[in-house]
Amino acid sequence: MPQAQQALGPSIDKSTGTLLYNVASRLKDPRRLPFLVGYVTSKKILTDLQLSAALEYLRSHPLDPINTTEFEQECGVGVTVTPEQIEEAVETVIGRHREQLLKERYHFSMGVLMGEARTALKWADGKTIKNEVDMQVLHLLGPKTEADLEKKPKAAKIRQEEKDLKASRTTVSNGEESVSSLSLMEQLRGEALRFHKPGENYKTPGYVVTPNTMPLLQQHLEITGGQVRTRFPPEPNGILHIGHAKAINFNFGYAKANNGICFLRYDDTNPEKEEEKYFTGIRDMVEWLGYKPYKVTHASDYFDQLYAWAVELIHRGLAYVCHQQGEEIKGHNPPPSPWRDRPVEESLLLFEGMKKGKFAEGEATLRMKLVMEDGKMDPVAYRIKYTPHHRTGDKWCIYPTYDYTHCLCDSIEHITHSLCTKEFQARRSSYFWLCNALDVYCPVQWEYGRLNLHYTVVSKRKIIQLVEAGVVRDWDDPRLFTLTALRRRGFPPEAINNFCARVGVTVAQTIMEPHLLEACVREVLNDGAPRAMAVLKPLRVTITNFPGSKAIDVIVPNFPADETKGFHQVPFSPTIYIEHTDFKEEPEKGYKRLAPGQPVGLRHAGYIIDVQNIIKNASGQVTELEVTCSKSDASEKPKAFIHWVSEPLKCEVRIYERLFQHKNPEDPSEVPGGFLSDLNPDSLCVIEDALVDCSAQNNLIHVCPTGFSVCD
Repeated sequence: MPQAQQALGPSIDKSTGTLLYNVASRLKDPRRLPFLVGYVTSKKILTDLQLSAALEYLRSHPLDPINTTEFEQECGVGVTVTPEQIEEAVETVIGRHREQLLKERYHFSMGVLMGEARTALKWADGKTIKNEVDMQVLHLLGPKTEADLEKKPKAAKIRQEEKDLKASRTTVSNGEESVSSLSLMEQLRGEALRFHKPGENYKTPGYVVTPNTMPLLQQHLEITGGQVRTRFPPEPNGILHIGHAKAINFNFGYAKANNGICFLRYDDTNPEKEEEKYFTGIRDMVEWLGYKPYKVTHASDYFDQLYAWAVELIHRGLAYVCHQQGEEIKGHNPPPSPWRDRPVEESLLLFEGMKKGKFAEGEATLRMKLVMEDGKMDPVAYRIKYTPHHRTGDKWCIYPTYDYTHCLCDSIEHITHSLCTKEFQARRSSYFWLCNALDVYCPVQWEYGRLNLHYTVVSKRKIIQLVEAGVVRDWDDPRLFTLTALRRRGFPPEAINNFCARVGVTVAQTIMEPHLLEACVREVLNDGAPRAMAVLKPLRVTITNFPGSKAIDVIVPNFPADETKGFHQVPFSPTIYIEHTDFKEEPEKGYKRLAPGQPVGLRHAGYIIDVQNIIKNASGQVTELEVTCSKSDASEKPKAFIHWVSEPLKCEVRIYERLFQHKNPEDPSEVPGGFLSDLNPDSLCVIEDALVDCSAQNNLIHVCPTGFSVCD
């Protein structure tokens, strides 16, 4: 007999031993272990299906005493499924699909039959059902033929180029690609994310249940009325970037999709780096994306309560004042604090001294007694900073850390779903621990993957380096991917929200190509941006036989693809300007635009022009063309139509390209010299003498997704 079986004892059979092993490895509440083991060893729970139901019942009913009648009903205790019942259920299912089975034979998905039979007989043995399905299918169809053994042809794969053009959403996670046709609201609504319902926090895997949990949840429901509550908690020390757009859409979107509310809460616990422009800039971007906060709050609103709770932690022996220096406690294996076990009264006096300014910065901290998921021990709750706070002034010289503040502010605001990016997963244990240590309502933290883009940096420190080095003009330079930069570049907020929807609510970190964002911009601009004609490098064209003594008004559609959206007028005079690249004196094979002996049409004008004379300067460069024109309906159709302007406005045009040359400018293996060595020298091209048609007189023309910008 194997050693493991000997340990179970001679009276424990193999199937019971397996169930007991699953109990030990899957049961999270050790208080319930004797109860569940008793049901297994007494043969009241016989299958893994029953055990799974038992574990789910115990997880969703954390309070004692256990209602054994309800428990046994939920777990199928005492339920016997006879072979006759299985035979009858399978026969009914096969009868329901008989026609399709006869048509597809063994290519039909037998999993459908299994699933429906299992639904009808919840506690039946799965192997017995499978054997019965196999036997009845064989009786109906007979043995497999050669045709049955052939593999079912797979549907043709959609080419990637076609995928990008479709309305379905493309998601790239760690290099892998998937497609979803759901809108952001559909992805976030109801059961789509398998999030807990308000008040059912305890049903979340890993959630820590204490004797106070259920009364606190009941109190929470009385306050919130069962409403979903989320929050977007940025630090006001920089400008939001494209990654924040996903966070905004996720937090505000989840609340909106489930008829809830979302707070905008500034995590203003670091007065050294916070500026008023960041506070206003953050709210501006949230509202620009189309979301309105239910309430704007600040972590500093709760400084008095947070301090009182810190004192309570010390009273409970769960926090202490430490004098280790910052460098000493960095890293994954710092030495234990020699002050961890100092008396409670001593820590209380020292913490009061920290508040009163009796210590220098870095001379003392308040630390919590816990080990985090990443192995970090005793995270700091309070540190000393002699910097006036923008809201509280000089009232405080001690400020709480993120690890201490975040979960408690969530608790105060009765947040139901604390949504944060994946790197905060290591702080989940401290999140639950701190709320439970203080016996306050404990929300649930859910993590999702960050959104990053290739060919850019979003780090505040690195953007500041770019600004200080004169590489970019400011945080809103259109070559950056801050939200203010994207707005200045002309990206519509709808396009950014659509992009976030296409990325999807992924758990894995997502790194996207910029062209996918630009595709979203193009879709929105195609429907909403009126067109105007412009030339970047003008070439003067004189029409020698112009039909009239003055300019002709030409009607141009605002949206060439949909003329129902209106028109505007532009003048057509004897002197027009075309793109220099739209003319070649000696065209190569395949060239279709204007050349000697090769006329072209003028877009929207209804005329065709033909070169008669080429005028050059002293250096031999073409400076002007003399042409004749004819009505397009009276001439042979030209090979091409080109855009043009007449009586135009002069303007400056800035053409933006990628700021960096490599996909990952921060990766030392890709860019050994650092991101500043990877700058694209052609990321900005300024054209000062461009021309645009006069319909742009009262309009701000800015962007096409490739980076063409006419003006600011």
